[in-house]
Amino acid sequence: MRLGINLGYWGAGMDADNLTVAQEADRLGYAVCWAAEAYGSDAPTVISWVAAHTERIDVGSAIFQIPARTPAMTAMTAATLDSLSGGRFRLGLGVSGPQVSEGWYGVKFDRPLSRTREYVEIVRKAMSRERLSYQGEHWTLPLPGGPGKPIKLTVHPQREHIPLYIAAIGPKNLEQTGEIADGALLLFPSAAQLEETAIRFLRAGREKAGLTMDGFDVSPTLPLALGDDVAALADFFRPYTALYVGGMGSRRQNFYNRLAQRMGYEKEAAEVQDKYLAGDKNGAAAAVPQELIDSTSLLGPVERIADRLAEYAAAGVDTLNLTPAGFTLEERLAGLRAGIEALERAGLA
Repeated sequence: MRLGINLGYWGAGMDADNLTVAQEADRLGYAVCWAAEAYGSDAPTVISWVAAHTERIDVGSAIFQIPARTPAMTAMTAATLDSLSGGRFRLGLGVSGPQVSEGWYGVKFDRPLSRTREYVEIVRKAMSRERLSYQGEHWTLPLPGGPGKPIKLTVHPQREHIPLYIAAIGPKNLEQTGEIADGALLLFPSAAQLEETAIRFLRAGREKAGLTMDGFDVSPTLPLALGDDVAALADFFRPYTALYVGGMGSRRQNFYNRLAQRMGYEKEAAEVQDKYLAGDKNGAAAAVPQELIDSTSLLGPVERIADRLAEYAAAGVDTLNLTPAGFTLEERLAGLRAGIEALERAGLA
């Protein structure tokens, strides 16, 4: 099993340290460094900055938001980043959510599965440097009846095939991801429930495409916190979990709330959402079960984290991306080093 890191969103208060964290991960032998975007920092700028200041570690988008860019623009960005980084770029895509898609980008959040499928097809076609023409439900290239003509990408990516990942949560999205992507970006993964909540759907998609799970990168992100008091460490992540389960989306469309329900927390997920949407963020955080946090995070001393890494490897994880928590840079760097030590203790290095 490989380890990666996820820097999350630039502008979250740790910006001055993020580059140092990425460089230390590069030095320690981490496989990939991901950057995210929502409606603040954009991922391509962060990725290019990190790539310019590192040597070996891959850099990836987790995610480029599909409503933010046309597929041709994403292909241009991916090819450019792969070229400038010396073949170290991984392209992660996701539909975001209805509030961001419609409220920030002005793009209707409808038929996300078919939109994603067409988007991936166009991106891959463009990056292959074919002349770009496409007839679909969501995109038609070139536009009919005008001066447009099929155009070929002029930038040469470093590699013929740039790895393409999709952020997936729901069963249908997971199945399609297995069918059309090279990897899946997952959040809130429980090792004990990973087969039931994710991998069985990914496997079904691979089988639909006539493929196996060989070569497919199951790549979840987990926060990590070092210490002896697991309950106190879990409390550190309560606001984070409450945000996703309670407030990431509307009452009708919150994919993380549905995931928590599928994991067996139907009553608790409803309470967290009710409190969060009512403005009681502290109450929502308090309502998050400790077991949910503990099962979807890496908490405790290195020995305990090593045991958890072994569980994730046995569950089918290929690349485990860490977000080391801490109030200081040294605490975050210690988390990075603990990840490597835990991987070695588990016999997975």
